[in-house]
Amino acid sequence: MENIGFIGLGNMGYPMAKNLEKAGFPLTVYNRTAEKAAGFASQSVVAPDMESLVASNTIIFTMLTNDVAVSAVYEIITKQDIKGKLFVDMSTISQRLSQELAARIREQGASFVDAPVAGSTMPATEGTLIIMAGGDSSDIARAMPYFEKMGKLTKHVGTNGQGIAAKLAINYFLSTLYQGLAETVLFSGSLGVSRADMLEIINESASGSGATKVKTPLLLKDDYSPAFALDLMLKDVLLAQEAGADYPLTKPLIDTYSAAQREGLGGKDVMAVIDYLKK
Repeated sequence: MENIGFIGLGNMGYPMAKNLEKAGFPLTVYNRTAEKAAGFASQSVVAPDMESLVASNTIIFTMLTNDVAVSAVYEIITKQDIKGKLFVDMSTISQRLSQELAARIREQGASFVDAPVAGSTMPATEGTLIIMAGGDSSDIARAMPYFEKMGKLTKHVGTNGQGIAAKLAINYFLSTLYQGLAETVLFSGSLGVSRADMLEIINESASGSGATKVKTPLLLKDDYSPAFALDLMLKDVLLAQEAGADYPLTKPLIDTYSAAQREGLGGKDVMAVIDYLKK
């Protein structure tokens, strides 16, 4: 059992770190906004800064918002002596940045795994995320006891950067699914079919999926409190485009989610795209 650190206690990072704490692992956490770490103070160590967290732990997980945040954190990390340590970034960032970080960390005698996740806040809380891991087999084996407490499946998809590749691909698919679901609900409603009836038909038919089922309560309540924010979906579709996605749906997806963001819906759940489409 190694000492583990966790940096980034946002909507996803907090429940993921909590699952590690519940499993009894020796855990140190850090968050830029210190109040978000208060819930760990009774059982784990709350680090005053990232430097002390990195110094006192051998495996460090990071779960951050975007390229800017990840770059800032690893700029601090790589100024320290990190030889022999394993860094596991579970953020969704550009493949380019992830591969650059992996190379920089290897040069310093440490290891790096990119391990973004599929699933929103509920699977993060339940420990049922899908983890897509890119890196050396030995590094992924070293992280596996911790992955098993955060997710129901860890898939090793290749070398550094391939975990990010798989995440961008699955989120590209989800972006089409959520926009299609919103359009279908609006279209059926315009024809006089109730939203509840249409969603039951979708979910009980071959077109239903875990993704449609998890968004059904939000659509029925017309309440889009964020499980996965529209801002983050737009970020991921833009990252997919940067990585080479250039298909007939790419531009319409970016146009729709960008317009919804401009309407002030970015902080709401991705299904709030329906409020933009209604207009």
